Amino acid sequence: MHIPVLAREVLQGLDLKPGETVIDGTLGAGGHAALMLEATGPNGKLVGFDRDGRNIEISKKNLERFGERLSAINDSFAAMETYGLSADAILLDLGFSSMHVDEAQRGFSFMYEGPLDMRYDLRGDITAADIVNSWSRDDLATLFRRYGEDPNAQVIAKAITEARKEKRFVTTLDLADVVAAVVPRRGKLHPATFVFQALRIAVNDELGELEKGLQAAEKVLKAGGRIAIITFHSLEDRIVKQFFKESSVLETVTKKPIVPGQTEVLDNPRSRSAKLRIAKKK
Repeated sequence: MHIPVLAREVLQGLDLKPGETVIDGTLGAGGHAALMLEATGPNGKLVGFDRDGRNIEISKKNLERFGERLSAINDSFAAMETYGLSADAILLDLGFSSMHVDEAQRGFSFMYEGPLDMRYDLRGDITAADIVNSWSRDDLATLFRRYGEDPNAQVIAKAITEARKEKRFVTTLDLADVVAAVVPRRGKLHPATFVFQALRIAVNDELGELEKGLQAAEKVLKAGGRIAIITFHSLEDRIVKQFFKESSVLETVTKKPIVPGQTEVLDNPRSRSAKLRIAKKK
């Protein structure tokens, strides 16, 4: 099962009570959901959203012991308001699933060869291959600079547009190799890290979904209820921080983001960039 990040801190921050209703906007394999269902037992409810239909099936199996207390919906958390929900607590863990990284066929990782896809929802129309094979050099550079905050955006965009004249980009390694050829490696970070991040964000409209999801969550959350959001890069964190600050109905609980301790980072290296912010509805 996917290791839930900042699990203890999430449970403490949400201050869950037996019988409460929780929304898990990013169900994944059900790691956080299991803990929240236990905390709201014996009769609390959890509604989980996930854009990946496969994750819905995996989480249902992992959480089958909770029976009808779980409702799993194959949709974006941005749509939660359309389901007539009212929640005592909401969790959004914005980190993409380890299952996505580890399965080459989903095309999220430059560590394995797979199709250049990156869609959470396989019903989506656009793939990462579509972007790198059709967007202009200027548009690619803007994408890598804006969503990847990559200082080498122009160099990479030029290399991609030159390389695709010879052949289309089909696999993750096709792209990773072109980037690595023009950007020197520094330290442990692969030269294509920020390019893959930018493409993933664009393919799934992650920042747009986050903004819509925050607005929906604010409406769905009951008075006195809490929302916890885990981000994994500065673009997400800035959006969450600003939303909490500007909201007229949410009061920030965490003056500074909560980050994993050294033990958690050693046990789960993928947690190292996580930041948790919590707010309470007035």
